[in-house]
Amino acid sequence: MSDNQIDIPASFIALFVAPGQQKPGEPRHVVADRYELCEDMATMLTETARNMLFSLGISEHEILVRIYRGLTGEDSVVSVPEAQWVMLRLAELLEWEFDPTHLA
Repeated sequence: MSDNQIDIPASFIALFVAPGQQKPGEPRHVVADRYELCEDMATMLTETARNMLFSLGISEHEILVRIYRGLTGEDSVVSVPEAQWVMLRLAELLEWEFDPTHLA
């Protein structure tokens, strides 16, 4: 898919805009690649989250916190801000309530 065809949400682009700046500090193709990775990750994690809800009998919030911890582990392929975005997107896809200020 061409970078020009990717509609990157403003919430994701904001991850690459430094305080006091108006434009991302990375080229569009880098932001687009990172967005595709994070969007794919959120989509793939929906089944995992649903299975955890069914099998573990824990709250939706606890599931999201556990997945977030996995995303921010030592060998993570995403940055902490990207992991937070993935969690918000995952919650949106699952139609679960989620407050990212309680990720700890």
